[in-house]
Amino acid sequence: MIEKNILDILRIGIFYDGYYFYKVSNYYKYEHEKKSRISISGLHEFIRGEVAAQTKLDMRQCQIIDAHYFKGRSSAKELGEKVQSERIFEDILMRENIVTHYLPLRYSENNVAQEKGIDVWLALEAYELAIYKHFNILVLVAGDGDYVPLVRKLHTLGTQVMLICWDFSYHNERGDMVETRTSRHLLEEVFYPVQMHQRVEQNNNEFIKNLFVPERTFEKIPVVFNFKPESEINEEEEFTSVIVSINPNGFGFIKDEERNNIFFHYSMLTNRDFSDLSNGMKVKYTVEEDEERSKRDDAPRFRATRVTVIDD
Repeated sequence: MIEKNILDILRIGIFYDGYYFYKVSNYYKYEHEKKSRISISGLHEFIRGEVAAQTKLDMRQCQIIDAHYFKGRSSAKELGEKVQSERIFEDILMRENIVTHYLPLRYSENNVAQEKGIDVWLALEAYELAIYKHFNILVLVAGDGDYVPLVRKLHTLGTQVMLICWDFSYHNERGDMVETRTSRHLLEEVFYPVQMHQRVEQNNNEFIKNLFVPERTFEKIPVVFNFKPESEINEEEEFTSVIVSINPNGFGFIKDEERNNIFFHYSMLTNRDFSDLSNGMKVKYTVEEDEERSKRDDAPRFRATRVTVIDD
């Protein structure tokens, strides 16, 4: 415990694993009953309150002096019109004085975009800044066991680590179970493990109510995965139609009489956030057969693989 008479200000540094935070925020927006994204400003206030409670200090003494966000990012050419959505989110980070760090996404042999080196970069920056800025507590918003060595090194500096993490699961658009679980080793190593999914469900903290973005001030977090090289995209046949149905859980249907309407998931949108959609919007899209549904229904079923809203 840090005694009140030792420090006038307790120095807090926050480090985000950006893709992890992106997954968590999408879960609460599309899969959880909250149907709202996490507010970064609300999360920072929660962190200050949690640090104050854990250290028995006045919240005014617990100050965030540095915050950093690390993420892989597609090129502007690959993002296309979604560059604007990226910029909106960067403006949110800038308002909260969060320094952004990006590395280009790399493609696997199957043309799947992947992050490479982000966790290493985060760890190096966190350790170096802990030395130079003398963090009393470093807050890690992450869940990967790869950060265990970082936590151990920070403890040798006398910097205590608070872990902000979530465990959750849901069924994706294909009906497969998707799970995100925090590393047990990471939970055991940190000084202050804070399992946020439990706090949200308990809802007994004064800061929880401000943890989510009010509908009128929706903070957009861009979808940046599922991109394919332009050469491959151009080879796919594109169709044009309109949206006929939107479900708040993050999916909808495109009118397609030949294929009995086409299912699409929010992650397939290329130039709009899902919350911006409305019935009747004109879109162009590519399709692929949904093999599992086709087998289940004993008839061909299709889903959209890329959906772009057409501006009139």
